[in-house]
Formats: sequence, structure tokens, C-alpha cells
Amino acid sequence: MASAAPTATRTETDSLGSMEIPAEVYWGIHTARADANFPIAKRPISVYPDLVRGLAMVKQASARANKEIGVLDAERAGLIDAAAQRVIDGEFHDQFTVGVIQGGAGTSTNMNANEVITNIALEMAGREKGDYAFLGPIDHTNRSQSTNDVYPTAIKIGLSLNLRSLLEELDLLRRSFLGKAGEFHNVLKVGRTQLQDAVPMTLGQEFHGFATTLGEDQERLAENAKLMFEINMGATAIGTGITTHAGYAPAVLKHLRAISGLDLSTATDLVESTSDTGAFMSFSSSLKRNAIKLSKICNDLRLLSSGPQAGLGEINLPAKQAGSSIMPAKVNPVIPEAVNQVAFAVVGADMTVTMAVEAGQLQLNAFEPVIAHSIFQSITWMRQAMWTLRVNCVDGITANEDRLGAMVGASVGVITALTPFIGYAAAAALAKTALLTNRNVADLVVEAELMSREEVTKQLSPARLSGLEAVTSAIPIVLPEDMIQI
Repeated sequence: MASAAPTATRTETDSLGSMEIPAEVYWGIHTARADANFPIAKRPISVYPDLVRGLAMVKQASARANKEIGVLDAERAGLIDAAAQRVIDGEFHDQFTVGVIQGGAGTSTNMNANEVITNIALEMAGREKGDYAFLGPIDHTNRSQSTNDVYPTAIKIGLSLNLRSLLEELDLLRRSFLGKAGEFHNVLKVGRTQLQDAVPMTLGQEFHGFATTLGEDQERLAENAKLMFEINMGATAIGTGITTHAGYAPAVLKHLRAISGLDLSTATDLVESTSDTGAFMSFSSSLKRNAIKLSKICNDLRLLSSGPQAGLGEINLPAKQAGSSIMPAKVNPVIPEAVNQVAFAVVGADMTVTMAVEAGQLQLNAFEPVIAHSIFQSITWMRQAMWTLRVNCVDGITANEDRLGAMVGASVGVITALTPFIGYAAAAALAKTALLTNRNVADLVVEAELMSREEVTKQLSPARLSGLEAVTSAIPIVLPEDMIQI
């Protein structure tokens, strides 16, 4: 059997020694070492394209700033700029191979970006990959920078970009619930508190409540996103700005704002900003809030659709999968169940972020890789969960109007709407009678000569029962002994 032809390589050297790197790849020795050292998550940083774009934006802005302040010549700055733009545009993302979980406070990620962008630039210049004497990953692409300002800044930019798509999907889901609220606006049902029958409402009001709570989360997420706009570029290693020109920080901020389109600002205390990761914890917490509320909605959808014969059976969820390998015709609420599980994962990720933020020591938090991974994963999973909930569930929900109407008619809770006219004591007595005799409340009120049939019908209309039409009549005094016993 013939042996495989040897793969062409190039030799790269760092402070630990030399390694052979496949000639065709754009990453280099630092990335190769990280790939060997951190085969943990089996997920490269390229699974989060917005993080890769954030890294490239920082490198592009730095090249422009370094050229502006005169610490990098126009030719090299231009090559880095052009190479970074290609990454921003979506090229070469497969070359970002280091794992999402890594030691070194993100140094491997920063060097992965430095090496890939450098080798793209070298190729564009007509030179061989690895010709670092002409253009180097550290001396040129990483000029005026440190992992400790590049990495958190790239994460913040990436999260800001990523959040846009989440907010778009969240708004689509909100609108889907609003559409159902309109569709069900006149469908009466029994409301419930503590899982017990309460007063009537409309199914439309229930779905409108779902839409409203999601809209509130849109606002909270957008507010917390602003925490991502404070960056520490120019801080370098610990916030003192060592190795940077005095004009670098304002110059890189200016270019980064233009490139990203974000309202970024430089932290007033770069030492504090380099060591503090509290903004990530607040951002993660807002994601958890959204996930929990979304999970509560899914709990309600599962409960409202339970049955279909022996449960509430008020709504029908679209049938998406056979529900059992043994029970024929069984269909389960698989879409809400999947969203519930995403919510559980987001809660766990938020705890991870919290512990990682707490574990920071002195001038740096070494655990930003797991912070970044946890938040990016939460956004990604939540966005996809919202999509499937909208497309595969909410848009296809129908109401069991006959069943809902029957339950309202049989519910003693409707008598609450008559208390302004017959008084609480009389209403309580009639409610008890209705429960004991299983009779219709409206019939009992008319038979007790407390209200006419016309008055009862008017007050038990969908508009009155759901509170859409106000009741302002005076309450007459009706004592229990004045009532006709049924």
C-alpha cells in the first residue's frame, strides 16, 4: 500500500521553540499550540461569527489608528486593514480554530486573529505565509495592543452585533403573539389563579399579555446592551497603556466607532475597566430574565393545550411529531418543551458567567473565554428557540371555542361580574348553590329575582366579563336574608 504524500509545511518559531505548520493554513504556531492544549469543547471560536467579526474590527481599527499616529507605515497598515475587512465580510472564518474554552485569558484567540489576518495580508502582498519579517502577527497586526484590551473589546462588539439578530427574532415572536391576541379577541375563557378557577377573560387578553411581557424584555435587553459600549482599548496589559502612543486610544476609538457603527466610548479608568467584567454579568442576567419569561409562556402553552380530552384542552398546538412509540395518535408539545430546555441552559450559563466574574483576581479576569462562550451560546440558542416557537408553534395555534364557551358558562367565577349589582354576600351564596347543584349562575340570579334576564345577559357579555367595557353602576344593598333560597 502506497504511503500518503507528505503534506507541505512551513516552519514557525515562538519563545517555546519551532513547529511545522501546514503550508496552506492561515493560522500559525500560537494557534497550533492552543489547538493541541485545549481540545476541550470541540467547538472553535468560529461557531460565533460575530465574535470573529469583532476581533477583525479591532484589528482594522488598530491598523488605521497606528497609521494615523505614525507608528505603522501606510503599506503594512493598508494590508492589515484590507485583510481584516475580508474577515469582517465573512471570509476565512474556518481559520479561527482555537477552542471556545481555553486558558490564558483569551491570548490564544487574540493570536489566532493576529496570525490569520497577518497571513491573509501577506498573501495579498504576494508573499509567502509566515513571512513575518515583512509583516508580523505581533509587531504589526498586534501593534499598540494587548490581549487584555483586544479580547474584551472584541467580545463586547461581537455581543452587540449578535444581540441585533436576537432582538429582531424576539420582535417577530412578540408580533406573532399579538396576531393571535387579535384573532382571539372575543373568545371568552375562564381565567385562573393558583391553578384554580378565577374570573373570566378573553383568550386574546391572555395572548396579548404574552406579547407585552416579551416587549418589556426587548426594552431591558436593549438597555443592558449599552453596557457593552464601554471599551478599554489603549489599556494594553493592565490598564496603564504601556507600549502605546498617547494618541492611540482616542484614534482607535474613533475608527472603531466608524467601523462597528456602535456608540462606543473609552472607559475613564482603564485599570478598573481591564479587571472588571461586571458588564458581562449584567448583560447575561438580562438574557436569563428573557429566558425565564419565555419559559413561563411555554409552560402556559403546554398547560392550556393539555389533554386533549382529559386536560384543559383550551387551545391546540400544531402537531409536529408523533408523541409516543407505544401510544397511538399521541402528540406532545415538543416545541414549547424544547424552548423550556433552552431556558434551563441559559440559567446555567448565567450562573457560569456569575462565577467567572467573581473569580477574577487583581488586574485581570482570566476567565473571559468561558464568559464569552456562555453568553454567545445563550444568545444563539435563544434566537433559534424563538424562531422555532414562532414558526412551528405560535403561528399555528387554534382555539377550542366550544370548549372554552362551555367552561365559561359552567363557571361560578362569572358571578364576580355581578357583585356590583347584587352585592358580595348574595353573590357568594349563589356561587355556593351553583357549585352544589351544578346549575348555571345566570339562571340562579334571575330566579332569585335579583336581576332581570336582560340585565344579566348584558353584564355577562364578553366585553363586560373581560373588563374591556367598564362597569360603573351603583351597588345596591342586598342582604343574605332578602335572597330567595334556591
